[in-house]
Amino acid sequence: MSGVQLLTITEDEGEQRLDRWLKRRFPQITQGAVEKMCRTGQLRVEGGRAKASDRVAPGQTVRVPPLPDAEAPERPRVEGVNAADAKMIQAAVLWKDEHMIVLNKPPGLPSQGGSGLGERHVDGLTEALKFGYKDRPKLVHRLDKDTSGILLLARTDRVARALSESLRHRAARKIYWAVVAGVPHPRKGSIKFFLEKAAGRGRGGEGEKMVCIHPAKAKDHPDAKRAQTDYFTLWFLGSRLSWMALEPVTGRTHQLRAHMAEIGHPILGDGKYGGGEADNQGDGWGAGIGGDLSKKLHLHARSIAIEHPILKKVMTFTAPLPEHMQRTWKALDWKEDDVPADPFEVFK
Repeated sequence: MSGVQLLTITEDEGEQRLDRWLKRRFPQITQGAVEKMCRTGQLRVEGGRAKASDRVAPGQTVRVPPLPDAEAPERPRVEGVNAADAKMIQAAVLWKDEHMIVLNKPPGLPSQGGSGLGERHVDGLTEALKFGYKDRPKLVHRLDKDTSGILLLARTDRVARALSESLRHRAARKIYWAVVAGVPHPRKGSIKFFLEKAAGRGRGGEGEKMVCIHPAKAKDHPDAKRAQTDYFTLWFLGSRLSWMALEPVTGRTHQLRAHMAEIGHPILGDGKYGGGEADNQGDGWGAGIGGDLSKKLHLHARSIAIEHPILKKVMTFTAPLPEHMQRTWKALDWKEDDVPADPFEVFK
């Protein structure tokens, strides 16, 4: 327990609420504790009583009563998950309540196990995401191994069913960000090729790909499924690379990757659909700048807007870019805040 402290607001700390200033200085303090200290007159600004919502200014003196010492939280052991993986998957949590968890899935981590995917995957790490609950949270959808971004998990069967229904009936709005070769023309549009699975080369079907089928030929491919991707070009570099917003109207396997490659603008780092050279009208992968960019897949589930199954209000979650895409944005001098969060809504 500390003693009474008289602290001065610095220039960098000025013009903010008193409660926010105090909690930045002392992270162990709860909002309830701040409110109580204000009500009882223990927390004072310039010698006078203050409210938690009062704004402090540089040079002011704040009297802070004795506070409990900050304790380093113990990280409980998680059965079946090593400490490094538990730390990694817990750090990926963007938001959680008693009903659902929202992750920013790292690239390279499969959503679930499968042929050729190894034993380390999100579903296998959910023991570390129980956060005191009896049952492990459940995946309600998936992302490709090398695709990063928003992934939803339900903490109860009821919520899992509700979220799955929202996704199945397209009541959720998902926007992906990608970097592609070249610049699509027109710069906004819809891709409506059907998708048909082609068998892979491995014994267990490894390496399978989705093949695009023109709608006019779909009747000749009974196994092909209707697919639609809306796209919007957010920024571009000459005729070489484009920053795209992609909205999967349907949710087929590898849909975004197959569709963008089919129209001649494969996603950067997509060796499966873009090929080794990923040529596009003679420019290739950036023609001269490609060596400075990561060879990892540049596809990120940026945001999702979905109705909370219990609260019944639409909530929007946004995932920061993974490290390799942050480097690309920096190299190309692209700024995340320079584009609308939902260009499909803004530019109808």
